[in-house]
Amino acid sequence: MKEKLLRLFFGLRKAEITEEDKGRLMDFYKKLLIIAWPAALEGLLLSLINSLDTMMVGKLGSEAIAAVGLCGQPRMILLLLVQSLCVGTTAIVARRKGANNQVAAVSCLKQSLVIITGLGIFITIAGYFLAEPLLRLSGAADDTLPYALTYFRITSAVYLANCWTMCICAAMRGIGKTRITMVVNMAANLVNVFLNFCLISGRLGFPAMGIRGAALATAIGTCVGCVMAFYVVIRNDGYLSLRHAGSFRPERETMMGLIKIGSGTILESVCMRVGFLITGRMIAGVSTAAYATNQVVSQVSGLSFTLGDGVSSACVSLVGQSLGAERKDHAKLYVRVAQRISLFVSAGLILFMFFGRNFLPTLFSEEQAIIQGAALGFLVLIFGIYHQNMRVVLSGALRGAGDVKYVALVSLVSVAVLRPLTTWLFCYPLNALFPALQLGFTGPWLSFVLDSFVRAGMLSYRVKKGNWVNIRV
Repeated sequence: MKEKLLRLFFGLRKAEITEEDKGRLMDFYKKLLIIAWPAALEGLLLSLINSLDTMMVGKLGSEAIAAVGLCGQPRMILLLLVQSLCVGTTAIVARRKGANNQVAAVSCLKQSLVIITGLGIFITIAGYFLAEPLLRLSGAADDTLPYALTYFRITSAVYLANCWTMCICAAMRGIGKTRITMVVNMAANLVNVFLNFCLISGRLGFPAMGIRGAALATAIGTCVGCVMAFYVVIRNDGYLSLRHAGSFRPERETMMGLIKIGSGTILESVCMRVGFLITGRMIAGVSTAAYATNQVVSQVSGLSFTLGDGVSSACVSLVGQSLGAERKDHAKLYVRVAQRISLFVSAGLILFMFFGRNFLPTLFSEEQAIIQGAALGFLVLIFGIYHQNMRVVLSGALRGAGDVKYVALVSLVSVAVLRPLTTWLFCYPLNALFPALQLGFTGPWLSFVLDSFVRAGMLSYRVKKGNWVNIRV
């Protein structure tokens, strides 16, 4: 009976697995889960901590919640190049480890850090001086702009430290060391929460600083994470130690790989940022309450995304290592295994959000309009969770293989075009026609469901074709 259940839930079709690998299928699950669980736990705990962060800020009112949320998109825009480079770093380090070439893997990390240092200095300066136009572009209104400006300028001062941490953690994910990234990011965020507790309302002898205290807590937490990340790569006993052989000078092979993957990722990121920015402006245009409600649902929905991201991180690492070792069959198998795990994760999250839809919003706000709107948002959200997690896994696999241009195309079609159009349709014309449906609150999440369906479908088609395993980086 036990074997039948294992075969039912964890077995794959004959066409998806060779006879050689069938007897050790559970080894593939174990290897993926060993890498996935720290990344998933990291994502889950970080999401919970961010939610706690929002709860603390929420005590200052809906304007403060909206202001912190408005800072998110400008931050992502400024970090766009850095994030793209980090995706390339993860993919290339994974390939080099799979090919058993430690020197090339270390060189990739060193050269990425050099580039990111220059980018980090630039965006730190840009973040301070361009704060107001960026926040206006995001939809900040007169009631939220003072809060948002204060928060954004303080947190932008530590962008360089943030960039270094992102780069080192990206390389660690490439070799499957997700426990390290979990510890680094958890420590940074725990410091953030503790200082939020002390500085927002003034506790344990600290002054009450309000939104300024929340920003300062975030900045200090970021610096703590950076120090810990550098400690990991300065030690002499790690696979990616900066003390090992490897060049800081740009090398053609490494640079071409970073440019190839990074350029496609930049295009994807631009499409996503533009799409999210337009969508965010539309939601903010409905009302401050609608935007604050969207932030509450986004915080909790982060649970679904980050757990899927954990599985995706493992998939990126193992797909890259398998292709580096010239095992295309194993790369495909890891994708199927990741999809199965994602299915179970999604089922649990759907139940959690369905039964918690009325209680969860009360953790963030006491305003009845926000609580009721968020409860409706959760009801809509659950229909897109499975396809969202599937999308995360499949896009991770394609990034690990270097097929970033197709992932960018998917983002262009769905995130930059479809999602803003449907958000506008739901939040404005249809909301005006059918006010009883409260589409100002649920419209963004109806758009999210459609977006997740389209992206999952397009990515599934690409993965099934199988040409992605032949890409060279």
